[in-house]
Amino acid sequence: MAYTAKMLRVNLSTNAIKEELIPEETMVHFIGGRGLGISQLYRQLRPGVEPLSPDNKLLLLVGPLAGTGGLACSRWMAVSKSPLTGTYFRSVSGGDFGAWLSFTGLQLILLEGRAAKPVYLYIEGRKRELRDAGELWGKGTVETQESLKASHGDGIRAVCIGPAGEKLVRFASIASEHRHAGRGGMGTVMGSKNLKAVVIKARHKTIVPWPQEFKAIIREQSNDMKGQKAIDNTSKYGTSDRVDITNTLGIFPVRNFHQGVMENWKAISLEEYDNLRASNKGCYACPVRCGQIRTVKLGTYSGATSQGTEYETTWAFSGPTNCHDIGATIAADVLCDDLGIDTISTGNALGFAWELFEKGILTKEDTDGLSLNYGDHEVMLEMVRKIGNREGLGDMLAEGTKRAAAQIGKEAEAYAMQIKGLELPGYDPRGAKRLGLGYITSNIGGSHTIAYVAQELVGTRYPRPVDRFADTGDADIAKLTQDTTAWQETGIGCIFVIPMLRARLFARMLVSATGAVQFGEPRYLFHVGERIYNLERAFNIREGFSRKDDIFPPRFTTEPLEQAGLSEGQMIRKPEVLLDEYYQLRGWDSNGIPTPEKLRELGLESIIEDIKK
Repeated sequence: MAYTAKMLRVNLSTNAIKEELIPEETMVHFIGGRGLGISQLYRQLRPGVEPLSPDNKLLLLVGPLAGTGGLACSRWMAVSKSPLTGTYFRSVSGGDFGAWLSFTGLQLILLEGRAAKPVYLYIEGRKRELRDAGELWGKGTVETQESLKASHGDGIRAVCIGPAGEKLVRFASIASEHRHAGRGGMGTVMGSKNLKAVVIKARHKTIVPWPQEFKAIIREQSNDMKGQKAIDNTSKYGTSDRVDITNTLGIFPVRNFHQGVMENWKAISLEEYDNLRASNKGCYACPVRCGQIRTVKLGTYSGATSQGTEYETTWAFSGPTNCHDIGATIAADVLCDDLGIDTISTGNALGFAWELFEKGILTKEDTDGLSLNYGDHEVMLEMVRKIGNREGLGDMLAEGTKRAAAQIGKEAEAYAMQIKGLELPGYDPRGAKRLGLGYITSNIGGSHTIAYVAQELVGTRYPRPVDRFADTGDADIAKLTQDTTAWQETGIGCIFVIPMLRARLFARMLVSATGAVQFGEPRYLFHVGERIYNLERAFNIREGFSRKDDIFPPRFTTEPLEQAGLSEGQMIRKPEVLLDEYYQLRGWDSNGIPTPEKLRELGLESIIEDIKK
């Protein structure tokens, strides 16, 4: 049985919609999901395209396990050239949309061009139509999805943008229910195309070559998940325990990455958040149900209810502005979800503005009369609203901290905590240096999801323990994590669950779901992961990126961590040595460019001439 996939190409400029077959060679080479995304983006997008022009492409993808019943394997992904970073970008989300996309028989929707007026894409069986979205334009993500359900019934699943995407906030997200493909401005690309939503109405159907074997593997997967402490904790708490972990390690970024421990951090601890939990919500075919429905019980924000907040959002609306009000954090999460903006970039934009105000680089004249004082949660919420609606100072911050700093001048660039234009997550790399190496060599910019170095963050001992403070060495740990994440996201497996399972079990799932026997060997999966990572790097090189962009914000290499407990005084002392070690392990030259030999080894001979240019 040949393993192929179907792609739906939607030209928003011409209203042309057609189905295309992706050949077996491509699918075996890249498996699906993230691999299929970079293979098609690299091939379909010419170099130098402006990310917000009609020529950019937006890809919505699933992997071969979506909708099959494979546990924690129905996530979906948005891939494009990022308007925030100018790099290749992938942003992943959960919920049910991935399964519904799979039920249509498609693995990929490719969106190109720009509609003359707001539209949404409607898919039901063989019906694929662009419909008027004029009445939806301007609505938040919650009201948009409610309106679509009222029109088409509860059986639909949709992805949509909110006002931030429409107004081209450069870190706008794509929402599906209360889950978001949050990072990198994928919602911004969608907004630039005048596309409000993609709506799918489909019947449940699972077609795999060997259904009985697949069911047996799923039972085995379920048994593997039972009793695993990490999975049980994720089910019970989501990722809220990271607040306790990062403060204990001294890497919880406070006041725009000045400090590593938040004063009185127990006020925002796991215990405090758990007291607000009302129920759990899960993604399609996932028993973990990590979504924590939390309701504020007292205070200014009483009644605010969020499907979260997960760790990054908790950090984003506490650490950067030194805010201890849990209610404000949940209210900020609700506001960001409805506006459709990335909480990590938003939180960083706040920390950036607060420090500039503290130093006198920004004044009340710049902030519409607001005093950006640490701990003031009401002003924090107002600035979130301003960013999402591009009002006042929020209009500048909506460009991302790198562009905002360039506009402000006055050495503001030193206070923008970003790598390749992507604002950093809630882990200070000075106290986790292999994670930091993963940040600067990430193909999408400063992201923890590309290389979550669990050896440093949660004490994982495979393949060996590491010293998180060591200035050099263990670069292979960052590479291993990057390649592993890449092949796991071909499934698309959840990064909170799949890393806890055996690679060989995941490989068997892929074989049983696709019929491609090559996938049954874990070594092949790692080879594909490395192939994906190198092709993503090649995309960025084609766009002008190189070693010069694999750099930390100056704070990390010149200022020791303060008030950081176990990480007190740490800084990145030898970034160039770390890079050299990493490039050598990758088979890249001293400028961070894959060598022809490495590309041939990975079956990427066809791009050697691109790299030379």
